[in-house]
Formats: sequence, C-alpha cells, structure tokens
Amino acid sequence: MELLARVSTLNNNTTMIKSYINQSEFVDALTRTYDNSNFSYEGKVALFEYLEQLSDDIGEDIELDPIAICCEYSEYSDLDEAAREYFEYEGMTYGDDSEELESVEEVEEKARKFLNDRTQVIEFEGGVIIQKF
Repeated sequence: MELLARVSTLNNNTTMIKSYINQSEFVDALTRTYDNSNFSYEGKVALFEYLEQLSDDIGEDIELDPIAICCEYSEYSDLDEAAREYFEYEGMTYGDDSEELESVEEVEEKARKFLNDRTQVIEFEGGVIIQKF
C-alpha cells in the first residue's frame, strides 16, 4: 500500500482515479500547506513512514489531506514536552509512589507511558510526533 494523494470520482460515482505519492511528494505537500512550520523535515519523514505502515497494516489506502494531518498530529522536541501539553508538568517529576523521579530517563519513560496509553506516539531522531487527543 502507499499513501493516496488524490481521489477523483467521475460518471456518477462509478470511476475513481487514484494517484499515489512517495516520501518526497509527501514532504513537499506538507511543506506547501503550512510553509514548513508544523513539522521538521525529519518529522515529516517519520510521519510518512508511520502512515505508510498504517496503510499496509489496515490494508487500505490513506488519502493525503495535509490540512487534516496538520490538525491531527503535533511534533515536539521530546516526550516530556509533548506530555506537558496534556497534564500538569509537576506530575511528571513524581512516580506512582509520590517519590521524586531521579533521572531524565525516568521522567521520559513516564511521559512515554502516559502518551502511549492515550494516543499514537511516533518517535524519531530529533523529536516525537503524537496524534492529538
């Protein structure tokens, strides 16, 4: 499966024309839509790879809608930043037993668990993309 760029219906809904896109075309489409402000290049590549895999997993094409993608997904510099968008930051520095977490890794793991329990998390070198919830 690939990402579907365009669907056109002709002759009273009887004929469909499909156009599939590659990674470069996907990146270009997102860049043109919001002038490169929503996602880094690396984030766009990670999002393409995620959506391409999702298409394969569900056995259906996914239609490219850059505006919907930009509304549905957000990129953050790290898991901690993403988690702070959804709950009080002070809660991230404490474990379930109310003891303060000692390392950045512990805080990051708590943020990862929090986000994975609630939404899709796409981690990549340089950041993380989450599906808004």
